[in-house]
Amino acid sequence: MFTLPASAMAADISHGKSLQQKNCMSCHDDGVYTRSDRRVTTMEGLTKQVKRCELTLGLQWFDEDVNDVAGYLNESFYKF
Repeated sequence: MFTLPASAMAADISHGKSLQQKNCMSCHDDGVYTRSDRRVTTMEGLTKQVKRCELTLGLQWFDEDVNDVAGYLNESFYKF
């Protein structure tokens, strides 16, 4: 399945925040997004990382959900 970069779709930031807080905070605190040696350095990389986490947790999100979470994380932490 092909996932569009979050920048290609209008992300629903509120929905992304809700999904992130419900699902991602069990493994990550906000420090993973703000550390100086973070591995994610592009919007494409961020979207791919969110997809990897989604698959690892077996969440079965739609592409729009992945893009919403990536959009939220970008707006709140990454600023690509």
